[in-house]
Amino acid sequence: MVKALKSLFILLMIAFAGLAFVNQQKPTLYLIGDSTTHNSDKETWGWGSIIPNYFNLSKINIENHAMAGRSTRTFIKEGRWNKVDSLLKPGDYVMMVFGHNEGSQPDTTKKGYRGVLKGTGEETVELTWPNGIKETVHTYGWYFRKFIRETKAKGATPMVLSMIPRNEFRDGKVIRADNDYGKWAREVAQQEGAIFIDMNRLTADKYDQWGADSVKKFFPGDHTHTNKAGATVNAESVAEGIRANPKNPLNKYLKN
Repeated sequence: MVKALKSLFILLMIAFAGLAFVNQQKPTLYLIGDSTTHNSDKETWGWGSIIPNYFNLSKINIENHAMAGRSTRTFIKEGRWNKVDSLLKPGDYVMMVFGHNEGSQPDTTKKGYRGVLKGTGEETVELTWPNGIKETVHTYGWYFRKFIRETKAKGATPMVLSMIPRNEFRDGKVIRADNDYGKWAREVAQQEGAIFIDMNRLTADKYDQWGADSVKKFFPGDHTHTNKAGATVNAESVAEGIRANPKNPLNKYLKN
């Protein structure tokens, strides 16, 4: 009996080791962003929790490293990007989407902690925190360039996404990000030769068709955070964006 149990234990260990080896061999798709990508999955959901449903997970791993409340700046400042970067291996992918938490004036107040400079240029502002620590704050585009270039340096493929649209309508049409953060995300992706998925446009097109009364059911508490149904709409937009570009290598991992 003891011998049989030992044999079973050994077989299980071999099976687990084999599974771990297979997972290590598969590429990994890493998601980085804010609460619209990774939320509590209770009342409000991020699209990153839904997107695995569209992939063949026997061929690719998906890890959602997005964190609520983070901007491009604070995702780096808090060491979250360093963690993802340390995990990257050749053949992996990084989807990056930010914009909802960048808007405040960057300063040393609580409100300014996560703000960035607007645009894609090389402008900077120097901050000195009460503890004497100095910080150089860059533009939204600068932080994206850092993500893109460091992803490429690891032999992985960067993909830039525009932020999800908020539940804000004007003259019967949803307000889009095509004059600010969505525009800047596209520009940096083009400049750096990264794949761009216009999730903002893809979802906004649906919102315009459905109308404000239908769209508001996706936003249970505010104009930014979606419920599961709303997160599914955005995940579908990402999948549509992948399929629309035959050159996107993630096509081979999508379910038919």
